[in-house]
Amino acid sequence: MTASLTLVVLMAVLFGAGISIMLERSLTRVLIGFLLVGNAVNILIYLMSGTPGLAPILNEGVDPAEISDPLPQAFVLTAIVINLGITAFMLALIYRSWWLAQLGAKGDLIDDEEEDAQDAEEAAVLIRSSADDDRAIQEIIDASDEEPDEDLESEASARDAGERDLDDEEVRR
Repeated sequence: MTASLTLVVLMAVLFGAGISIMLERSLTRVLIGFLLVGNAVNILIYLMSGTPGLAPILNEGVDPAEISDPLPQAFVLTAIVINLGITAFMLALIYRSWWLAQLGAKGDLIDDEEEDAQDAEEAAVLIRSSADDDRAIQEIIDASDEEPDEDLESEASARDAGERDLDDEEVRR
């Protein structure tokens, strides 16, 4: 294959510019450098693919020596997809970095403080509702006409006393 001198020069310029831009400190410039190097790799694969020929389909009467190699085409497509994925990831990193820089000293704690306040409000509502439930159950028990079963009450009192004793032992430890 005779590589076009224009493509070789373009590839070299893209590699050189991309690597020099990637050495900058800014994430945006790193992304631009990465894109330039990715395109340079695609041109390199294209240059190394060999002479252009027929489509890579073997039919009757087609000489296999005249068919172009399909593997470099697959490599270029794969490189494009990988380049797109890494570009999306880098854009997410750049956005996150910019967002954290805008927050200043508070950093990443803003969301956590809002969630903690919301969780505390939800817990207070649950505690109030459980106290209301306990009070309503006690009112129903007090309003009941049934006579309490002495055996059940004594078992419950003994169980409650046993639990208090276990709690006291845990506190002593």
